Amino acid sequence: MIESLLVANRGEIARRIIRTGRRLGIRTIAVHSEADGALPFVTEADEAVCVGPANPAQSYRNVEAILDAARSTGAEAIHPGYGFLSENADFARTVEGAGLVWVGPGADAISAMGDKINARNLMAAAGVPVAPGTTEPASDLDAAVVAAAEIGYPVMVKAAAGGGGMGMGVAADETALRTEYDKVRAFAERMFGDGSVLIERYFPRVRHVEVQILGLADGRVVALGERECSVQRRNQKLVEESPSPAVSPELRERFLAAAVRAGEAVDYRNAGTVECLLDPSTQEFFFLEMNTRLQVEHPVTEYVYGVDLVEEQLRVASGLAPTFDPDALTPRGHAIELRINAEDPKRFMPGPGAITTWNEPSGTGIRVDSGYVAGNTVTPFYDSLMAKLILTGATREEAVERARAAVAQFEIVGPKCNLPFFAELLENPEFLSGDYDTGIVSRMR
Repeated sequence: MIESLLVANRGEIARRIIRTGRRLGIRTIAVHSEADGALPFVTEADEAVCVGPANPAQSYRNVEAILDAARSTGAEAIHPGYGFLSENADFARTVEGAGLVWVGPGADAISAMGDKINARNLMAAAGVPVAPGTTEPASDLDAAVVAAAEIGYPVMVKAAAGGGGMGMGVAADETALRTEYDKVRAFAERMFGDGSVLIERYFPRVRHVEVQILGLADGRVVALGERECSVQRRNQKLVEESPSPAVSPELRERFLAAAVRAGEAVDYRNAGTVECLLDPSTQEFFFLEMNTRLQVEHPVTEYVYGVDLVEEQLRVASGLAPTFDPDALTPRGHAIELRINAEDPKRFMPGPGAITTWNEPSGTGIRVDSGYVAGNTVTPFYDSLMAKLILTGATREEAVERARAAVAQFEIVGPKCNLPFFAELLENPEFLSGDYDTGIVSRMR
């Protein structure tokens, strides 16, 4: 097993990785920006190194500063968490080139799945269902118009290099397409340094369902069930649950088999997620993208399958067998995750600020993965996620009941907070029925 680990991230995910590292007897090293020096993950690590100013480009995305921190502390491996450099193939190659262990999939797999068009084509060749769409970038607006006419409106306009719900727009007709194409292309160039755009069929009523995969050290790829991720704002997730209320045993079998084929197609190692869109009216699903990293919502899978996914990541990176029997994976119970963000619960606009009160709920079936404590400040430099509230139970109904109680108990004073939104959602008949889709939040607003 790896003996020393540098965590190239911040907040709740850095704290989460450090917690597993400590349990396994691994020496952990935190890197942090000047703005984050007082956060819990910094003090909980065995060592901590400041890698630059608040601006992520000068700290958490600063490859040389992170490698210097690894060298100076004698780190053996680097875990990138999610976001920042986690899906940067060049960074993965640089880490390995420096003689360090990369806790993640191979750089070639990251590259292959990082380009949405290339990923679609690879998946189609592997027999994974893909939605009707372009097989190469729409080179200009005229090409996009021709492609959309062939696919049929409405269409989704997507940044080929995008991810995490960013760089997407919907066009119901050619007039809207002309606006969305220019908007998405400009955003993609600014955010990803790549203005390539793909056109894909848009499904007005759809569910977002993903499958957790793990590429083992022996070369096998296994699937650890599915997660429902349809409660979203601006195409970004707010709630995840496992198993999905929309997935029957027969559909689950098809989902998991397709996800394993997706991983095998790129010789996948370590943790990853195959994201799909599910048409509830036809029970057809289509490949959306593959996230070549640990997901924010991994805790719901951990509960349902009884594994520590960070530990499994470290075991794969160390060339060790998993702690579980890959041929005897059996789900149990139900888990729901709520993303507690520093944002307005109505319009979901960021609302950073100093935390004067922070009281977490506790009890049976309640887990809190948090990045902050009272006295910390949520700054405007990073994602608004403050904590993840994970509720578990023998049934979905029991998990929902615990979620209601935990939301009522969670007290955060200072920054804006979306806890009131979750209190509303957990009484919403559509959500309670389990028969909801990605439009549920817009219908609530």
